[in-house]
Order: sequence, then structure tokens, then C-alpha cells
Amino acid sequence: MITKRQFVVSMALTAVLTMLAPAAQAADQVVRIGWLRGPNDITLAKSRGTLEKTLAEKGIKVEWAGPFPAAAPAFEALNAGSIDITAGSSTSAIAALAAKIPLVVFAYQKMAPGSEGIVVGKDSSINSIKDLAGKKVAVNRGGTGEYLLMRGLETNGVDAKSVERVYLSPSDSGPSFKQGHVDAWATWDPFLTIAEKAYDGKIIADGGAIRSDNAVVLVASKAFSKTKADQLQLIFDLIKSENAWAVANKAEAGAIWAKEMNVPADLAEKIGQNNAVPTKAVSEADVAQIGKIAEWYAKSGIIPALPDVASGVISLK
Repeated sequence: MITKRQFVVSMALTAVLTMLAPAAQAADQVVRIGWLRGPNDITLAKSRGTLEKTLAEKGIKVEWAGPFPAAAPAFEALNAGSIDITAGSSTSAIAALAAKIPLVVFAYQKMAPGSEGIVVGKDSSINSIKDLAGKKVAVNRGGTGEYLLMRGLETNGVDAKSVERVYLSPSDSGPSFKQGHVDAWATWDPFLTIAEKAYDGKIIADGGAIRSDNAVVLVASKAFSKTKADQLQLIFDLIKSENAWAVANKAEAGAIWAKEMNVPADLAEKIGQNNAVPTKAVSEADVAQIGKIAEWYAKSGIIPALPDVASGVISLK
């Protein structure tokens, strides 16, 4: 038999738990997104405010972290548990998986040929990839830059040992290229367009000529993908909507990206044309493609061992 005292205590405890529940739920309904200063769907969604608005209607708060200068530091933040979701390239994701960073790729966007390449000064005597023998080329270690250079050298039968790789971050590569400290720069947008238009560069090979299989990918921490699968699917649905808008409005998307990246407005049109391309869920064919690059990375010595790509991918609707 419940005494009056027990009843009062029980009611008081229920009231306290009822008051604490909304706070606990609110704390749980937060997604932390790391954004890169680059032309991708996450940057677009942040600028347009669509992600925050729609998620707020579902009781989910967005906390932004960044901007990150490239994927590598964003992946480090994800590994440290500071963010849940970010963007990068399939090449940088491979390097991260090889480093045992617990991430999963959940979106795939094949890069347009014009959005990556190798650039030299306009007055340079270098006119082809074969001319890079004996030269210095700026690349980001383990990422798109190193992939483009190594892939281009292999495609053109140039011994990789004959070319000096100068490992620099994207922010350091620009000044080094402009000041002539390196002979060439293997890079991607917006840096490629900046190098060509603002630094008077000439592109000796784009992604097509290099035979690049690179892609922009969106990634989440494994923990987030497992514990908040519904939220991840909702975010992916919103990202696909933003991407569809960009594909239909390339000039407007380019203008937004140029503003977010603090690059001259006259570069917006080309950035939009190069980067507003379809984003989709990761297919079996995409997993196979990422796997092929991973095998090539391991064979080329860019990563120490072949990662388990299949375990680093999640299939959403």
C-alpha cells in the first residue's frame, strides 16, 4: 500500500523528470557541421540558410564549425569528436580511412573535369605534364593535389621520382605559386580558377586529361550515422534539394560560393559551371571507384596500407 508520503515523493520526482526531459531532448537535437571554404553543397546550404531553417522546424539546432581550409583539418575535427558532418574529396576520405578516422561517406558528387587540374605560370616553358620532369609541383599531402599530380604523371609515362612534390596547404600553395617558388600547382576549385584568372596561370591538364576519378563526398562520423540515422537521412534529403537548385541555377550558385570563399566576383560564373554538378547517394559502382583509387593510393605509396573502403560508406535513400 502506497503511503501519502510515498505518493507525494513520487509526484515530485515525476515533476522534476518532466522538467528535465525537454532540456535533455534539446541537447540531443544538435548537429555540428564543419564547412569548408569551397564550392560544395554544405557551403551553399549554410549561405542560403535552408538547412538551419528546415531542421529548426524539426526541433534540431545546427552548430557550424569552420571554415576549414581543406578536408584534412575538417576530418581531424571529426576524429576529435568536435563535428558530426563535413565535406571533402574521395581522395582525402581515402587518406582519412587509411589513418583510421571513423567516418562514413554518405553522398557522392563526381567532379567535373574543369574543377581540378595542374596549372603553371602563363609565361612558363611547361606546356604539358611531360614537361614537369625535373620541376617542383605544389600539392596537398594525401589529398586531391597529390592524387592529380601522381595520376597525371602515370597517365603520361613520367617517372614520379623525376618530379619534386612540394607539400603545402592550399592556403600556402597560392602565394608560393604566385611568387614562383614552385613551377606548377596541382589543385582544385576555387584554387584552380584563382590560379588561372587571378594569378595569370595556364592550365596544362584538367581532370579529364589527367583521367581523374575524384569526387566530392559528404561524410559523417560513424557514431552519428549509427545513433542519429534519421537525422542524417533528413540532412541528406535537404542537401540533395540544395544541389538540385545549384544545378538549375549555376550562375547564382557560383555567386554564392564566390562570396563565401572571398574570391573576386568575376570568378563566380566559372566556379558555378565547374562545381554545380549532381550529388547522389553512394552506389555500389561509386564504392568500387573509391576502392580503385584506394588501391592505386596504396600502390603509389601515398598511403601506408589499403583501408577497408566498404566499411567507410553508408547507403542512404
